[in-house]
Amino acid sequence: MAPPPRLPFRFRPRSTLVLCGLVLAFAGCDGLPSQTPPVPDAGSCVQGNCPQPDSGTAPVQSGTHVRIAAFNVHRLFDTVCDTGSCGGSNYEELPTEAEFEAQVGQLGRAITALDADIVLLEEVETQNSLDGLLKKVPEFPHSKLGETYTKASVDVAVLSRHTITEVRSHRNQYIYRPDGSATRFSRDLLEVHVDMDGSRVIVFAAHFRSKVDDDPGRRMAEANASREILLESAKEFPGALIVLGGDLNDIPGSDPINALDQALLRVARDRPVSDTWTYFYSGRGQAIDHLYLAPNEGGSYVPGSFRVAREPTGGYGGSDHGAVYADFALTPP
Repeated sequence: MAPPPRLPFRFRPRSTLVLCGLVLAFAGCDGLPSQTPPVPDAGSCVQGNCPQPDSGTAPVQSGTHVRIAAFNVHRLFDTVCDTGSCGGSNYEELPTEAEFEAQVGQLGRAITALDADIVLLEEVETQNSLDGLLKKVPEFPHSKLGETYTKASVDVAVLSRHTITEVRSHRNQYIYRPDGSATRFSRDLLEVHVDMDGSRVIVFAAHFRSKVDDDPGRRMAEANASREILLESAKEFPGALIVLGGDLNDIPGSDPINALDQALLRVARDRPVSDTWTYFYSGRGQAIDHLYLAPNEGGSYVPGSFRVAREPTGGYGGSDHGAVYADFALTPP
C-alpha cells in the first residue's frame, strides 16, 4: 500500500554549488573553444575495428584519475522467452544464439574502445544478457546488474575494472511526483561502490522513465529523488567521488534536468551543445544521456574531458544511443 501523498521536494540552494558556479563562470567553463577536436565517429566499429573514441579528449592532468562512461546498449535481450510472447511485434525480443553473439560482440568492441574504468549500462534484460556481454569485455572482471525482477525488464548494470566493495538498491524506495502522488523508480537507481587504488568511487546507474506513453511526473520524481540521494551520499562519504550517469530521457532545459542541475554538476556543460547530443529523434540530435558529479571533497571533473562516442547515424556499437564519458580526478585518501 502506497504511503499518503506528501509535498514534493523543495529545492534548496547550496553555497558549495554557488561557489562552484562562480568558479566555472570566471574560468569560462560554460563553453570551450569550438576548435576543440571532436570525438572521431565509430562507424568502423560495425565491422569490428573500433577506433579509440577519446582522441579528442583534453590532456589528463597528473594524479589518480578515473574515466566513467554511461551507455544505453538498446534492448539487450537474451535467448530465453520469459513472457511467453516474444519476437515480431511483441515487446520482448527473442534473438537467435547467432544474433545475440553478434550483438554482444559489437557492443563489447564499442565498450572496450571507450577505455573507461567504470561503465554504467542501460537496457540489459537479465544476468544471462550481462554474462554474454562480459565474455566480450574481459577487462571488466567486476559487475553488478540492477535487476527489477519483472519479466522482460530492461535494467541497469555497472561494469568495473576495479573491485566492487558495496552495492545498494533504491528500486523499492517511494518517490513523489509534483502532485504528491507516490511512485517508484522506473528501473533501479543502482548504487555501486568501487575501490579505486584506495579511494572510494560511488556510481549511480540511472535510466529514467521514457517518453513512450509518457508519465512526466514520474520522471520529475526520479530527478528530484536522485538529486537528494546523491546529496545524502556526499554527506555520508565526503571523501568519495560520486557520479550519476545514464539515459535520463530528457534534455537540458527540461524540468527534470533543471532539478538535477540545481545541486549537481552536469559535466557536459563545458562542451559545445553541438557536441553533446546522444540520440537522434525527429531529425534532431538530443542530449538525453548525462553524467553528473555530486559536490564534496572526493574529487573533481577534468575540464573539457566530457565526450560522446557515436557513429555517423547517431548511435554507437549497434545501439541507437551514443555513449557518454568523462574523466575525474580523485582526491588522495
